Amino acid sequence: MLNKIDNALVPPAGTAILGMPMAYVYLLITCAGICLFAYILHKRLRPLLLAAPDPRLDRIGERIGKVARIWLGQWRQPRYLLAGIIHIFIFAGFIILGLRSLQLILMGFWQGASLPGLDGSTGAAYNLVKDYAATWVFVACIIAAVRRGVFRPARYQVPPSLGKDHLGEALLVLGLICALVVSESLFEASLQNAAARSGAAVSASPLTLLWAGRLILGGLGMPTLQAVNSLSYFSHEVVFFFFLCFLPLGKHFHVLTSLFNVFFMRLDRGKVKPVRNGVAEDQLDDLPEFGVSKLEDFTWKHILDFYTCADCGRCSDRCPANRVNRPLSPRFLTIKARDHVCAQYPLWGKTAGAEQELVGGIYSDDELWSCTTCGACEQECPLGIEYIDKIVDLRRGLVDLGRVPQSLQKPLGALEKRGNPWGKSQRNRADWAKALAEEFAVTIAGPKQPVETLYFVGSVSSYDERMQRIAQATARVLRHVGVKFGVLGKAENDGGHEVRRFGEESLFLALRDANTEAILNSGASRIVTADPHDYNALKNDYRGIPPVMHLSQLLSQELERGGLALEQGPYADKTVVYHDPCYLGRHNGLYDEPRRVIDAIPGIRRVEMEGNCRDRSFCCGGGGLALFYEPEEEQRIGVVRVSMAKQSGAQVIVTACPFCLANIEDALKIAGLDQKIEVIDLMELVEQHLPVARRAAAGG
Repeated sequence: MLNKIDNALVPPAGTAILGMPMAYVYLLITCAGICLFAYILHKRLRPLLLAAPDPRLDRIGERIGKVARIWLGQWRQPRYLLAGIIHIFIFAGFIILGLRSLQLILMGFWQGASLPGLDGSTGAAYNLVKDYAATWVFVACIIAAVRRGVFRPARYQVPPSLGKDHLGEALLVLGLICALVVSESLFEASLQNAAARSGAAVSASPLTLLWAGRLILGGLGMPTLQAVNSLSYFSHEVVFFFFLCFLPLGKHFHVLTSLFNVFFMRLDRGKVKPVRNGVAEDQLDDLPEFGVSKLEDFTWKHILDFYTCADCGRCSDRCPANRVNRPLSPRFLTIKARDHVCAQYPLWGKTAGAEQELVGGIYSDDELWSCTTCGACEQECPLGIEYIDKIVDLRRGLVDLGRVPQSLQKPLGALEKRGNPWGKSQRNRADWAKALAEEFAVTIAGPKQPVETLYFVGSVSSYDERMQRIAQATARVLRHVGVKFGVLGKAENDGGHEVRRFGEESLFLALRDANTEAILNSGASRIVTADPHDYNALKNDYRGIPPVMHLSQLLSQELERGGLALEQGPYADKTVVYHDPCYLGRHNGLYDEPRRVIDAIPGIRRVEMEGNCRDRSFCCGGGGLALFYEPEEEQRIGVVRVSMAKQSGAQVIVTACPFCLANIEDALKIAGLDQKIEVIDLMELVEQHLPVARRAAAGG
């Protein structure tokens, strides 16, 4: 390393101040910094130790892969291109220069210190790389500071009602990083200059010499170089330990916690955590309370999430509820909780009591009910922060307290009594099939009439007159491709997907158990459904049932094996755009299958809502929640979505979810676009392009 090539300057450990060797001074700074940091970290970790359990040590290999991809590889950063590139440069430089900072600390009280492996040719190569890293980090920090302080992107701005602006903290940290880079470069440049003047060989470090050497230190004498060397080293040490102890005090704690947060992040999308980890379902009645009502009810991972939030605003920027000014911002859902943790567990003095309740104090009821659970916030977060589980847990706490919105009370009561949110008779669940009686009979599956494939219809397609056409189209398509299927009829209850995410865990368990018994009695070896919400519930919330497929998966397979051929039909020469349902796409990764089916129809031109499709799809407005709960908002979420479809130039919106169909149809009417743009379900589209359908339409 560079300190080994120079004897012209007194090394940091060899100087003295007030008669005290500087080695002692630097050792004192190091010990004091480490002790203070350990104390602060102990205080910050205490809430995690008192929080609810959350097992996260499964599938270690997969978790290491997440760390390599999301944390080390910064995979999600470029989704916001400029900010992402700036962060990648700062992150990469921070990792590279961290080794140099560690070596400098050792040099203060250990003359000639060098890290293992960073000597000889390896050390020379590292020196060159870290010189470039120092320069790009400095430039990136300047750009970031100007961008944050001058141009102020909208997602960084804070409405006064939500909390305080963190601009000052962000600029301070960028300044501290610049101070570390400048002090290290000046320290090294002084060594380079002194070494060159004494005739010693100098390692290649062109950027350091150009920036901090020739332009700044070139004409200085040796005493001045010695002063620069000592002062820059001292500055680096003080700034380093101040920075280290400052990190846990605010949003930049993520510098330390992000690696762990990504490692422990949830691996399976679409699932909702149990009411309490380690408590069996048959023991839930013994719990004194459900959900989250106080800080300690959160799991340790959720508190780690609070600490890890970088306040980048990406979650809120992609949140549909926040877009239409509902009283919800995922960003501040986390920030307010972090502030609450720090207030309840201060660094100095005794542990403070919770001065504010979580719900009704930190969070409002409307804030929590405004979430559509679309998952856009979690998909966007570059640090693996989870939101849906927290919101569902907080809703469980509201339900436990009896604080359920009035508009939800009636459908939840109907679900408990009748198994569907409309309170209609279960005997009418298969009435949609009466329209098919002249074509074929739909089998009602049961112990006396088992079936190979069970079509789980779902409540909305069973009872809503418009959505019944999806069920009828599905039955025709299944029959066309030769699938022998049946339905549960009156034995089918609501799948319980929304019920669970409303926070009504006990009701969900009752619906799940009733459906599980009926499914097993049907003798089916597989389940198919056209409803992504039921698909997600059956796949991720149920246990011990046959595998479940969405109809788009089945049709994609049939196309691949030649069991389905589609012909030109009424949508030939039309431009269509596919809307990705949240619980089919983001939560379950099914993006290509529906598109493959659409593309198999001759004559159709398919376009995309660029920037708002696939895993960046924009929610239709909340699925089942939107059918019964209408929060305050400046604009319908669905109206925002159909405006995106209009911009794509599409004449037809195709979706693969009955809830999306209902919300988009309403949104087209509200936006005055219902005469210009049509919306159709994927199963209806396929039905109209079956060869048999065309022959029937022609009278054949």
